[in-house]
Amino acid sequence: MEPKSGSKAHPFYIKATLVLFGLVLFFYILDVLADIIIPLALAALAAILLNPLNNRLQHKLPRVLAIIVSMLVAVIVISGVFYFLSTQIYLFTKSIPLLKQKFAILLTDLQQWMLLHFGLSIDSQVQVLKSAINNSQHLLTNTLGTIAGTVGIIVLIPIYVFLLLFYKPLILNFLFQVFLEQNSLRVAEVLTQTKTAIQSYMIGLLMETAIICVLYSIALLIIGVPFAIVVGVIGGILNLLPYIGGLIALLLSIVAATINTTGFSTQIIIIAVYWFIQFIDNNILVPRIVSS
Repeated sequence: MEPKSGSKAHPFYIKATLVLFGLVLFFYILDVLADIIIPLALAALAAILLNPLNNRLQHKLPRVLAIIVSMLVAVIVISGVFYFLSTQIYLFTKSIPLLKQKFAILLTDLQQWMLLHFGLSIDSQVQVLKSAINNSQHLLTNTLGTIAGTVGIIVLIPIYVFLLLFYKPLILNFLFQVFLEQNSLRVAEVLTQTKTAIQSYMIGLLMETAIICVLYSIALLIIGVPFAIVVGVIGGILNLLPYIGGLIALLLSIVAATINTTGFSTQIIIIAVYWFIQFIDNNILVPRIVSS
């Protein structure tokens, strides 16, 4: 079939260049607007989760009051979790002097073992340790910057959530107006399916996190790890972060176990238990709860 008159087929290299330029421009815009897009995306997820509660409250309360009450319920739940974690972490900080003594002993034993088996002098080990500390300081600086950005996000999200819930009718009306009138039923169906999918996924993710918190806490209590509940809860929350979250949770449990144990048998048991729980999570919980 010949191309239509007046149309011009462009060479492949021009099309490829335009596509690549468009992708670069798209991701550049995303990077520049990240401070706006990320809080807005998180607020949209929170608004979708709060929407069922908000709809029920609007049958009994004015719309603004219903939105405020819905957000207060979310804030109370989140504040309760953070209060529990903060009180337990405060108790954990009291064990830091003992933890320093334990790590000093372990460091001395490790230095002697490295010297005996690998011939590394104490000075060489100190240089390696100093380099690791410097890298950690750079990582800490970047982390503090990230925390500062997170504080900004925490301030913006409630405002965005309120505005999204308050102007939800206008937003839905805009989406319907964008498409042709004969497509309104299809648009309503897509919006309903999207909302249901997001709500189900987030609820499934929260259920999985709660189960992992319980499994971690019970396992650490049986092993006899100090502050087992708070370490287990933090481990379950960190499990939301792919790959690195589980590793941080494992290291935190090993550090907590080092406070009142000698040798490395407890740490090895913790590694085995975490591997087993991760196996259950990846092969049972995620497919049956989250993926479904």
